[in-house]
Parts: sequence; structure tokens; C-alpha cells
Amino acid sequence: MPDPATLSISKEPQPRSFNLSGPRERDDVPLPARGDLAHIDLAGRIFVPHYAVPMTHVATRAVTITASPQAGAGPVGSLTEGDRFDVLDFSGGYAWGSTRGGTAGYVASDALVAEA
Repeated sequence: MPDPATLSISKEPQPRSFNLSGPRERDDVPLPARGDLAHIDLAGRIFVPHYAVPMTHVATRAVTITASPQAGAGPVGSLTEGDRFDVLDFSGGYAWGSTRGGTAGYVASDALVAEA
């Protein structure tokens, strides 16, 4: 361990920045982020009020992944029975998260069951 008497600490503040443009890619798979919540692996790379550890769920039937939890929202992908979906949030009958391939969006929560 260095001798504290010989350490010099800069009086200049160290610059720190965060990329607020959206999810970064990890192993070529984008991680989900929205304005209030992001995947825990994005902590320190983007700034949001909350980070969550994904909870893996399995689709019990074919279901559409939508861009928002509102009726008539555009599809961004789909799950077939048995597909895994990493959930970061449940609200209003929808689960928000992403597939292992990186498709992020909302899925009807009654179409998912927690992975055993």
C-alpha cells in the first residue's frame, strides 16, 4: 500500500460524463433502458433514477412485444410459447423488459410465468 504522506491528490475536479442517448451494447446485444429505469448492467454508463436486475420469465403463449403499454401500440417483436423474456418492471397489466436477443418492449403480463 502506498505511503499516504507521498500521495498527491489533484485539486481539479475529475470530469465525469454519462451517455444519456440510450442502451449500450453488451456482446452485441443491446440492454433495455427507458427514462426512469434501466438494466443493472447499464449502471455507470447511462444515468436513470433506477436500475433493476432482470427476472427471467417464460411465455405461456404467443404474444406481441409492443413499443408502449397502450392499446394500439406498434409491435416491435414477438414471443412464442416457451421463449424467455427478462422482466425489469411490472405495471398496469404489462411487463417491460427484453428478449435475450435484445428486443425491448412491453408484453402482457398474463402471458408470462416466472422461470422455475
